[in-house]
Amino acid sequence: MKGQRLAQFLSQEQRKIPGATGELTMLLNDIAAACKAIGHEVNRGALAGNLETVGSENVQGEVQKKLDVVSNEIFIRSMEWTGHLAGMASEENEEIIPIPSKYPRGKYLLCFDPLDGSGNIEVNLSIGTIFSILPAPNDNPKTEDFLQPGTRQVAAGFCIYGPTTIMVLTTGNGVNAFTLDRDVGDFLLTHSNIRIPEDTAEFAINMSNHRFWEEPMRRYIDECVKGKAGGREKDFNMRWLASMVAEVYRVLMRGGLFTYPMDEKLKQKGGRLRLLYEANPMSFIVEQAGGMASTGRQRILEIQPTGIHQRVPVILGSRNEVARVVSYHQ
Repeated sequence: MKGQRLAQFLSQEQRKIPGATGELTMLLNDIAAACKAIGHEVNRGALAGNLETVGSENVQGEVQKKLDVVSNEIFIRSMEWTGHLAGMASEENEEIIPIPSKYPRGKYLLCFDPLDGSGNIEVNLSIGTIFSILPAPNDNPKTEDFLQPGTRQVAAGFCIYGPTTIMVLTTGNGVNAFTLDRDVGDFLLTHSNIRIPEDTAEFAINMSNHRFWEEPMRRYIDECVKGKAGGREKDFNMRWLASMVAEVYRVLMRGGLFTYPMDEKLKQKGGRLRLLYEANPMSFIVEQAGGMASTGRQRILEIQPTGIHQRVPVILGSRNEVARVVSYHQ
């Protein structure tokens, strides 16, 4: 029912599962609270000095802005005391993040990108937070315990900080989106059972890398650019925001294809986007909304991770277009 508070929605979903303890429900509510706090810092922007760089790099070798550091700290401090987690892993931290001994431990692992698309901060484009929840095999997890394929996720979501702040969420039973009502301070259900159209006339890709792509991707994009004149049944539009949360949100709302494919510059790294923090949660969401997500050669959710910062190529969105790209790779 539209207008439902997030907590009410999660409680009703919990009641549908025999034997549910409510721990996942409480964890998701805690994540929502952390996203509200990050969204507040995003909105303060230059007023709080959050747009400045801090003179350091994260584990990915990317220059950090103050807002990257602040967002990561907010997420860690908001989640470590809750008692729902056995451990965490962040895109910003080289090693896994243990739960301090003074706090109780729970049965879940949390992987997150605290601020996706932070290169867009200074130009005021949409950015966001991405998260993935996995079962914890024990209450003292090691790095290898996080290396679970995406099919093992029990929930995933992202929060986009744009003209409005919206949380998109799946627990494996479809995809719903909740808009933050600042007057009441809560996320309210605004988009129920989101479904991605199977067909699309829109694609999102960084065209500046065209000369570095593998042949299957060049073939597909060249066909889209030529459209009807090149043999496709329709003409296509291109979009590119360099913010995965914004690109995937657009795919969810009106269909499309988003891809950061393999190219010659990325081969040694394995790809551009991180499997645990970006590719897996977004693929879970997209598949739950009726879309498809692949590297071009493999379903993303079936990849067995080999490291917490592993990178992979990503092709996701409207099913029929993703299937076409996959067929070119095969």
